[in-house]
Amino acid sequence: MLSLSPSPGLVGLPGDRTAAREILTSAVTTLSAVLVLFAMLAPNGLDRFTPEAFVRLPVEALLGVAVVLMLREGARRIVAVLAGAVLGLMTVIKAIDLGFGIALNRRFNPVFDWGVLGNGVDLLGTSIGQTAAIASFAGLTLLAVVVIVLMALAVLRLSRVVAGRRTASTRVVAVLSVVWIACAVFGVQLAPGHPLASRSAVAYAYDDLRQVRADLRDRKAFADEVAVDAFRDTPASGLLNALRGKDVLFTFIESYGRVAVQDSDIAPKVDAVLDAGTAQLKNAGYGSRSAFLTSPTTSAGSWLAHSTFQSGVWVDSQHRYDDFVKTDRFTLGGAFERAGWDTVGVVPAHTEDWPEGGVYGYDRYYDSRNIGYRGPPFSYATMPDQFTLSAFQRAERAKPGHPPLMAEIDLVTSHWPWTPLPRTVDWNAVGDGSIYKPMPSQGKTPEEVFTDPAKVRGAYGDSIAYSLNSLISYVENYGDDDLVLVFLGDHQPNPIVAGEGADHDVPITVVTRDKAVLDKVAGWNWQDGLNPDRNAPVWQMNTFRDRFLTTFAH
Repeated sequence: MLSLSPSPGLVGLPGDRTAAREILTSAVTTLSAVLVLFAMLAPNGLDRFTPEAFVRLPVEALLGVAVVLMLREGARRIVAVLAGAVLGLMTVIKAIDLGFGIALNRRFNPVFDWGVLGNGVDLLGTSIGQTAAIASFAGLTLLAVVVIVLMALAVLRLSRVVAGRRTASTRVVAVLSVVWIACAVFGVQLAPGHPLASRSAVAYAYDDLRQVRADLRDRKAFADEVAVDAFRDTPASGLLNALRGKDVLFTFIESYGRVAVQDSDIAPKVDAVLDAGTAQLKNAGYGSRSAFLTSPTTSAGSWLAHSTFQSGVWVDSQHRYDDFVKTDRFTLGGAFERAGWDTVGVVPAHTEDWPEGGVYGYDRYYDSRNIGYRGPPFSYATMPDQFTLSAFQRAERAKPGHPPLMAEIDLVTSHWPWTPLPRTVDWNAVGDGSIYKPMPSQGKTPEEVFTDPAKVRGAYGDSIAYSLNSLISYVENYGDDDLVLVFLGDHQPNPIVAGEGADHDVPITVVTRDKAVLDKVAGWNWQDGLNPDRNAPVWQMNTFRDRFLTTFAH
């Protein structure tokens, strides 16, 4: 007789189902333990991600087990979920730290740096498109929430396991605590810098809290620093008299750092451009003097360097910048404006309103929206440097009988990712930039270049050479007896190019045909030419404003 009962092979025996559940339960518990240990032990620096970093005994785990063993069930659940969420948040911040270390060469400040993430989205949008960048950011935000939730669930799971095996858990934590104390006392290390007795999670959280407290205290110190200003009340008659009638251009070259001119495989190419430029400008009657400034930032954060240079105060953090732009600090732009110059800001990277720029005292301001560019972007760079200089020349210096000008001009072709690059064209052919339309597709994409660190350094060197050649050619074509050009870097490039632990020094150069101006800066002891060597003077960037205003007061 045919049976209609189900086959045991299709549904499994009760014992099989129980074994499967136990395997699944063990797997979930193991994954929870791995996730929690990873969060406790993972370093926040890419260079410290080594196997030795994860072969350690975290004191946080021992303390966590001890707390669980002391709590009743209701309190245990609440504490476990909260502790897991905090651990998940720390893991997210560590991941952001990794990104900040790569892009900005510093740690993320969880109080003041959230606004910088928006700048990161904008920067990513220049490479993959704004829609894709926003989608990527939304995806990462969702991933962060998932990490926090999973960590809370993982800690809750482990707390149940510990509470369910109270006797065994007590014995294990007691033994491991003795081991941890012994390793801590005797400094046992599996590898240099990796003590077996780890307290990295506690130390990490403590470091963050200490940094936040330091930054909060620094806000008062910075306010006091801004308030002291020897030039704030200087009348027009006491400002910049030795430069009367001159067009003074302060030109920042993005990421133009010491690595571009010294001790690198990049330097020979850039040095050749600078040395040739020195000879070319000398033949045209120009003299030049060069040195180094120490920037308050590295890898990124150009706005910190610009504000430090202009204001004479050390703006080395986002909170200092946010506070600075709310002040009436006397800037170089403000000094020239008071002394009777027309003041101009040229910031081609800006695609939106910039209310913070009011602190610089510009009479007129050009950005990507009103400078008249009709060509294509080059990754981050909204336009080639040659176009920026050409447009400024047409709009301002080419006007017959124009009043003396002071301008800050930001050149962005040498901004990360340094590819594709425009080609130099005849100045008469620059026009509205349409001539550049075919060039981006003819160059290398960032994806092609960033597969090889040597290619990245090569692209960086090429971009710096382009920016310098554009400036040198501008002086040759449009310079006159009334031009005083000061060009400098804002910061070193990121560690992929500059290397770990690189200094913050950037070259700075004064170019003019007026011997009287060069005589004025003779006391600075800067070196002759466009190319400073390792013996050139090094000033902190915030000292430039006062030295400049003092030197050219009379």
